[in-house]
Amino acid sequence: MVSARLLVLSLFSASLVGSQPTESSQQVSSPPAHPAGEPSLSIDNLSFPWSRLRLPKYIIPLHYHLLLHPNLTSLSFTGSVQIQIDVQNNTNWVVLHSKGLQISKATILDQNLTHLSEQVVVLPVLHNPSHEQIGIFSPRVLSSGQKYFLYIEFGAELAEGFYGFYKSTYRTSTGETRTLASTHFEPTSARMAFPCFDEPSFKANFSVRIRRRPEYISLSNMPVVSVAYVGDLLEDQFAPSVQMSTYLVAFVICDFKSVTGTTSSGVQVSIYAAPEKWQQTHYALEVAVKMLDFYEEFFNIRYPLPKQDLIAIPDFQSGAMENWGLTTYRETSLLYDPLTSSVSDKLWVTMVIGHELAHQWFGNLVTMEWWNDIWLNEGFARYMEYISVEATYPDLKVEEYLLHTCFAAVGHDSLNSSRPISSPAENPTQIKEMFDTVSYDKGACVLHMLRHFLTDEVFQRGIVRYLRKYSYKNAHNQDLWDSLANVRTQITLTVSKGTVFFCYLFAGEHLNLTAMMNTWTLQKGIPLVTVTRKGARYSTCNSSIFLWHIPLTYKTDSSSTIHRHLMTSPTDSIHIGEEASWVKVNSDMTGYYMVHYEDGGWDVMTKLLSENHTALSYKDRTHLIHNAFQLVTAGHLPLNKALDLIGYLLLETHTVPLLQGLGYLEAFYHLVEKRDESVLTHNLGAYILRFFRAIIDQQTWSDSGTVSERRLRTEVLSLACHLDDPPCVKRARQHFTDWLQSNGTLNLPTDVAETVYSVGAQDDHGWASLLHTYKISLSEAQKHKILYALASSKDTSKLEGLLELGLEGKVIRSQDLSTLILMVARNPKGHYLAWDFVKKNWDTLVQKFQLGSFCIRNIIIGTTSQFSSPEELTEVNNMSFFESIKEQASQLRATQIALDNVLKNVRWVQRNLETLRKWLNEQMQ
Repeated sequence: MVSARLLVLSLFSASLVGSQPTESSQQVSSPPAHPAGEPSLSIDNLSFPWSRLRLPKYIIPLHYHLLLHPNLTSLSFTGSVQIQIDVQNNTNWVVLHSKGLQISKATILDQNLTHLSEQVVVLPVLHNPSHEQIGIFSPRVLSSGQKYFLYIEFGAELAEGFYGFYKSTYRTSTGETRTLASTHFEPTSARMAFPCFDEPSFKANFSVRIRRRPEYISLSNMPVVSVAYVGDLLEDQFAPSVQMSTYLVAFVICDFKSVTGTTSSGVQVSIYAAPEKWQQTHYALEVAVKMLDFYEEFFNIRYPLPKQDLIAIPDFQSGAMENWGLTTYRETSLLYDPLTSSVSDKLWVTMVIGHELAHQWFGNLVTMEWWNDIWLNEGFARYMEYISVEATYPDLKVEEYLLHTCFAAVGHDSLNSSRPISSPAENPTQIKEMFDTVSYDKGACVLHMLRHFLTDEVFQRGIVRYLRKYSYKNAHNQDLWDSLANVRTQITLTVSKGTVFFCYLFAGEHLNLTAMMNTWTLQKGIPLVTVTRKGARYSTCNSSIFLWHIPLTYKTDSSSTIHRHLMTSPTDSIHIGEEASWVKVNSDMTGYYMVHYEDGGWDVMTKLLSENHTALSYKDRTHLIHNAFQLVTAGHLPLNKALDLIGYLLLETHTVPLLQGLGYLEAFYHLVEKRDESVLTHNLGAYILRFFRAIIDQQTWSDSGTVSERRLRTEVLSLACHLDDPPCVKRARQHFTDWLQSNGTLNLPTDVAETVYSVGAQDDHGWASLLHTYKISLSEAQKHKILYALASSKDTSKLEGLLELGLEGKVIRSQDLSTLILMVARNPKGHYLAWDFVKKNWDTLVQKFQLGSFCIRNIIIGTTSQFSSPEELTEVNNMSFFESIKEQASQLRATQIALDNVLKNVRWVQRNLETLRKWLNEQMQ
């Protein structure tokens, strides 16, 4: 067995991957001993030296030596951190982050690991809890240009909830509860696990040691380089990391099992899960190996670490987290069980892994300077999901989903409460709120538009240039635009007599890319392009409060070419020729803008779809449907015009436009069924069933067919049974009865399981049987489907009981509570029940999920999203249940979004309900 001191020496020779560790090659387990009774300095005469939320820039961390000892019995941890710092201004103070940690000792050492003062070795530590900062006072001035070691000992309870260093549990099939400890630091929670400079620009190297009992394993960003006994504990020492931000540090102590593979370049990939779920890890391993190979080739930059671990954490608030070399996942985002996971579940796992592995380059290798540009991480990772999955799993047809990502962004961005992609964010709550639809979905769609505008080759070469230039550094928006604009493109010109000339152009040579992209990232909202025909020309109007530089694309019936035009002025005129009878603007919705066809233009589109819909691509047909109904909401188009437009769907064979049209009718149904509109609700339901009768009858209750066909089956049968379609309900009941009688040995077709469970949950015996299965199931995919079914009950006492189970957090985990609340809110019988539950338990919910988190955002927006009366608007506007944190809650963007959504619904009802009623009466005659 190697001694502890030799372990220290091996630490620095073990890893030369990526950027090198800083010059510190010394480490101490604790400061040198000093005589007992040596004085410490009083803090009585000291005041906290720093008033800003952001840390001072004149002390730079270089290397952290972190030792942690989590105790999974007492659910607490102790630790020490030695941080090598570079001082750039003379100062007596070191200010850094700490939240909820008990600091037991702090001292500062010189480069020889000697105390700065023989008289004062235990230094005063001042706390500023409101800024989550501590200040350490040195009686001797720290000199500019010198390096020092800051040493701190600390301890805390393992956190409740989902941030910092927190506890998680799982139950075995025998009923035993087992505990693990895991981390989630993004954006501002590394400070809950160890004192640190917890801002993304303070990149440093990290050398981690973890003490554990022998029955556990420990994981961190880097591989273990040595293991030694310390008493009856084992101490794992991990190789020094590459330079990275604190929010990417991770460690897990658990008793999980793993499956391992290797990429073509030699990176070891492992998937970890609770032992009884180990069989569900194999698909994720296949995906992760493929994805890492793809990204190394696409970015032309080697993955810089020797390993990549992916681990399924039983308690996890978000979908996944990209910690460098140790990505953490919710179980539904990583585990795939062929017997219970649907094709949609499979696609989700594939896309989430693609997202987190894209972050290993976008976010980890190159990091945004500050959280105002988090879209540089999340927008890119969201977009790379589509690029990577399309390249590695083409059968999943992921390109069919990109439209819906952009539609989600448009829906959010059309509200007054939207924000620019790049927005100010200072305190932790504001920073958490940046992880939203704008950063992820709008960011991805703007990048999609830019890629099509610049061409695939220029876009790819530009981002590789960006990643290479800023590796292990931080970047701004401007750095990306400069990298893209400076890509050289070679154009080959062949002239007479075989002479060949090569012409080099820069992508941005005749284009101010910064000016163009600033219009998309620094102002909120989505442009509306109004198209009017005047003879052989079309005029376009960039009609919004703001002005955008819009890369227009369009197609006509007189040319198969997709034409391009950069629109930079409020109005433009484009010559298309007399022979063109129609023009479709924003081809395949590669651009992030809405289009309104004035002067009978929508009638032309309706006629085109009804007579020759295949003249347009399925993406163009889907875009027209989305555009039309968005314009109805905005008050630019009568509802009957949009409803007439989708009349052609009787002829449609492609899944995506079918689901888009069906989705709008379903949304209207869910809106009116929650109002006192029984006749209208009945008529709309009857119309939907009649209109889609042929498609409903074509569906088989199986898992056969392509991904697109299976997705259509899931959606169509779910809606048909919700509308009490007799053949659908009868078939679902029979499947449910067979499943019950098999005593769990029969596996339902995964694509229809949720629908079958939902029909079965409507009687007492079925509901109780489903709840029992939920408690014992080892498949999170199955449990999600069952939870949806349980929340569809028409028995309000059952719904109330479910919500209480979610609040308790034992049978239904706390991580699933926000989803459960939304499920109950969608149920007409649980509509107000969910809202009342949120009001009653608001303080508890904020304590569980933290203000600003996406769970709180989903709860606020989701429970109110179907409100559509002036009285409900007043109720939400009153927001009396926020009283305990009124000042903070009023600043939450989520509350403004919720109000905007309800106001939008109220206006929609006022404008369109009578039109819908009249239109349906005409159709039903």
